[in-house]
Amino acid sequence: MADFEWYRSFIHIYKNHSVSEAARIRSMTQPAMSQHLAALEAEVGGALFNRTSRKMVPTERGKQLYSQLAPLVEALEEATLGFKFASVPALSVIRIGSAHEFYSEHILPKLRQFNTGSITRFGTAESLLEVLKEDQLDLVVTSKKLPIQGVEYAKLMEEQFVIVAPRSYEVPPMENLKRKEQWLTSQRWISYGLELPMIRRIWREHFKQRPLIQPAHVIPNLHMMHRAITNGEGIGVLPTYILDKSAQTDQTKVLFEELKVSNELFFAYKSKHNHLNQLREIMSIIQERE
Repeated sequence: MADFEWYRSFIHIYKNHSVSEAARIRSMTQPAMSQHLAALEAEVGGALFNRTSRKMVPTERGKQLYSQLAPLVEALEEATLGFKFASVPALSVIRIGSAHEFYSEHILPKLRQFNTGSITRFGTAESLLEVLKEDQLDLVVTSKKLPIQGVEYAKLMEEQFVIVAPRSYEVPPMENLKRKEQWLTSQRWISYGLELPMIRRIWREHFKQRPLIQPAHVIPNLHMMHRAITNGEGIGVLPTYILDKSAQTDQTKVLFEELKVSNELFFAYKSKHNHLNQLREIMSIIQERE
């Protein structure tokens, strides 16, 4: 008769495509995890995975078994955790990783709604996901979905980026797309980074080529970029939420609104934490519209 722990091990191997990663998540040794899988394969009478040098690929028998077992195992685990958390004190701190600007606009105003304390870390998507991978963060807001074993993603929102100039900036009438591209290339630019983030997106999506722009100033902070544009230092690309917060007093304007681009943001968290109600509640609070 199959052991319930064999089923749990099989589910984790299936989700993570790896015996070693499944063993790490379950706090087991790799040989013990392999024994669980071998015992279950003997019980069902067939291989559940094809072993390759890079990952475990489920067989058709493995896919069928997963579709049958996953809802049942997850339901049992949730019921068990419900009993556990009913008698265990709530987590006192949630560790959050985010870009500085997003935190300032979308998380900081909602801190009083959190049911726990928080520790925040700022950084790029890549650096924060690496810290999450090492279990030093619980929740990351990221614009990139990197394939990291044991990490899951959930869509947070879609942000819009537009070209922004000082309100008094003079723009000649232009109907032709090529003329707009030439005129924009000749302007004085402020960029978030030397690699021209979001400026490249606009050029690639609308002009179908790489931008030939040398920024006058590189300022890796969206709020400070906004201030520099307001002060007349040049034009730049900003998310609309930066402009919305100061709409009534803003001294900037959007150039060629049809040239905007969209960017998806995601929550990233460890698969082993997807049952934590506190994490889900904080995700829901952050996702709420102001």
